[in-house]
Amino acid sequence: MTIAWFSPMPPVASGVAAYSADAVAALRQRGHDIDVYPEAAAHDFPWRHQQRPYQLVVHQFGNSSHHDYQWPYAFHYPGLAVLHDTRLHHARAALLLRERRTADYRAEFRWNQPDAVQDAPDIAIAGLDSSLYYEWPMCRALVERSRLVAVHGEGARRELVERLSELGGSTSDDRSAYAGRIAAIRLGHGQPVTGEQAAAARAAIRDRYRIPHDAVVFGVFGGLTPDKRIAQVLAAFRATLPFAPGARLLLAGAPAEHLDMPLDDPARAGAVVVTGYVEGEDAFTAHLAAADVTLHLRWPTARETSGPWVRALAAGRATVTTDLVQAARIPSLDPRTWTTRGDGAAPPVCVAVDILDEDHSLRLAMRRLAADAALRDSLGRAARDYWAREHSVAAMADDYERLVARAAATPDGDPELPAHLTADGAERLRALLVPLGLEVPW
Repeated sequence: MTIAWFSPMPPVASGVAAYSADAVAALRQRGHDIDVYPEAAAHDFPWRHQQRPYQLVVHQFGNSSHHDYQWPYAFHYPGLAVLHDTRLHHARAALLLRERRTADYRAEFRWNQPDAVQDAPDIAIAGLDSSLYYEWPMCRALVERSRLVAVHGEGARRELVERLSELGGSTSDDRSAYAGRIAAIRLGHGQPVTGEQAAAARAAIRDRYRIPHDAVVFGVFGGLTPDKRIAQVLAAFRATLPFAPGARLLLAGAPAEHLDMPLDDPARAGAVVVTGYVEGEDAFTAHLAAADVTLHLRWPTARETSGPWVRALAAGRATVTTDLVQAARIPSLDPRTWTTRGDGAAPPVCVAVDILDEDHSLRLAMRRLAADAALRDSLGRAARDYWAREHSVAAMADDYERLVARAAATPDGDPELPAHLTADGAERLRALLVPLGLEVPW
């Protein structure tokens, strides 16, 4: 199959870029003819598509500015839209308002969110960026225009179907239409780490940061932002130290400018290591392998699946996550009872913290995991097995092959969208040609 693939790609430092590189390589190995269109190459697509039409266009979307260039292409050349976040409001509002397109933002917001009060767009227009963005996903137009939409995980799919159905009136026909248009796809990312590789990486990274080889190390990975609950992790780590005085906390990423991360508490002096940005896949994996327990908390959430968490599973780490709707079926331990949630037939692969009991549950989880090496090992083994089933690149490629065939056989969505979403950019040229009695020559 001939496929045009719109996505940021390496060296862009984003999870979607890394994911796309893996997916494209795997699908090419299976015989698919794929041309990749990152921002620098996207202008070539219309001409190339006119010369030799692609059988399918794939659009990878995340909630970041790396995807700004993709929106016009997604509406003019719909295909399979893969939503790494089912909340795209932050990035979409930032783009439109940065370009002072307030009228377009109002029109698009109201089309996407007909249930919101009339003046709701004024929150963003006034510059009051807030967690309210998470309540208004701003993805309905993209879903209805696409041939097919894929999200990561059945929980995220089910929630998006219900949310969009409510905007249409919650009729059975609405639910059926969205259920047929939105599919789940597995996120394939990371590489398994052998015992020898893990031991070598563990020794090297611990030597670099002067961490004792026998210390229990908790780790947080990727960009350090407030929504990764860094303040809560620091507080829970402080509460854990009296029970595990030799423990360390490895913060492997660059702190965001807006992150309040005081580290001068004497109880934590020398026990917290902040590495800064970790560059390169091998270095990132080595830092993961150096930890005994990795922490992947998230709130608020755009219903994303954490890339560092998936890589930690591949590395066989014990992990702690937030119990979120997109992860509802993942077998996990509740630290309040140490009983299994999710798919009860499978061994637990992580410890999941209830966001409504975060401070208490996180302390329980960290205290138990600091002391219980057998539990850490059990979770690590189950994590590696779960990764092989649900998050390997091969599993992801299997899902893509199924969905690209389905999308290629599905007609474009044809909703009545706001005018700015269907404009082709030639409006000024048309106006200039009218007095001459000419038309745009394409």
